[in-house]
Amino acid sequence: MAKKAWLLGAGFALAALAAAAWLLRPQAQAPAAAPAAAAAQTVTVVRAQARDVPVTIEATGTVVSLNSVEIRPQVSSTVRQVAIKEGQFVRQGDLLFAFDDRSDRANLEKARAQLLRDRATMADLERQYRRSQELRDQNFIAQSAVDTVLANLEAQRALVASDAAAVHASEVGLSYNQIRSPLAGRAGAIAVYPGSLVSPTGAALVTISQVDPIGVSFTVPESQLAPLLQASSGAPASITVRVPGQVADASAPAGVVGQVSFIDNTVDAQSGTIRVKGQFANEQHQLWPGQFVTARMTLRTLAGATVVPQAALILGANQQRSLYVIDDAGNAQLRPVQLRYAFGEFAVVDGVKAGERVVTDGKQNLRPGTPVREAVVTAPAGRPSGASSAARSPA
Repeated sequence: MAKKAWLLGAGFALAALAAAAWLLRPQAQAPAAAPAAAAAQTVTVVRAQARDVPVTIEATGTVVSLNSVEIRPQVSSTVRQVAIKEGQFVRQGDLLFAFDDRSDRANLEKARAQLLRDRATMADLERQYRRSQELRDQNFIAQSAVDTVLANLEAQRALVASDAAAVHASEVGLSYNQIRSPLAGRAGAIAVYPGSLVSPTGAALVTISQVDPIGVSFTVPESQLAPLLQASSGAPASITVRVPGQVADASAPAGVVGQVSFIDNTVDAQSGTIRVKGQFANEQHQLWPGQFVTARMTLRTLAGATVVPQAALILGANQQRSLYVIDDAGNAQLRPVQLRYAFGEFAVVDGVKAGERVVTDGKQNLRPGTPVREAVVTAPAGRPSGASSAARSPA
């Protein structure tokens, strides 16, 4: 019995040693598997385009009247007539208000009568002077008597000149009883009525604002000052403004076009902006004082620039931009580019030639050398798609 147990234990021990030896045997080197080919990635591709790109700046501005006058009386009086209506368009020189002028007319007639009286006295002294000269020539009177008459005549001439000035002053005072428009424009709210008592220190009677031509005031960043001055160095630079929400029609298909009329001489140190004003013809009254508008100004034009969608750009470290370009073999290649100008959904870049295919969608799955398969993009009905027109099978 003991012998059997010993043989059974020895058998188990040999089996364990054989199992350990098998597990610890050197492993045979399996032949290396051939690397699997990288799978093609589906991407959306467009072709870089060459075209002239205008460099513009856009800002929100306010429509302002080039001239606006608060009409106030120069004398204290009573309103006799209001010759305009609220909101009426008036021409320069049109009658606006007439005041009670009875007292001023009486003063004018008094000044004229005084002038006539002193002129008669002057005529009499002139006759006396001529007679005294004749008597002196005949040695009937002395020269001193002639000089006295001449002195009285000169004094009377001065008095007549003073009377003429008084008449003119009365005429000016009488003219203050009529207020005429100093400019062509639109009348605002009228603050008085016939019978109202007005004075120079009171409220304005009405405000006349010029609406044609009209101005637009807006601010631009000081970084745009140099190109702005360069664009305005020759002929006045053009500005296009549009009223937000205004529907384009035959009268204003692309906004109202005007010219730069003013560039401020100081940059606002707090906001870092400079104020610019443009002048616009406004016959149709599309622009109204106080409106908020969008102003766009073309500074220069990049001729023959290479344009790609901004969706194709990849922003890397240190603000370095790049994009994927599809080579002739149908592989994606990473290309560093320099951004020159961005506008809307597109950008002008250096480093890509017109006609090259760039990746817009699917670039997150790409590595340099990755084969690609261009997606077919279907354009909505009635609207062409730039991606679908540029996409084709890989070469």
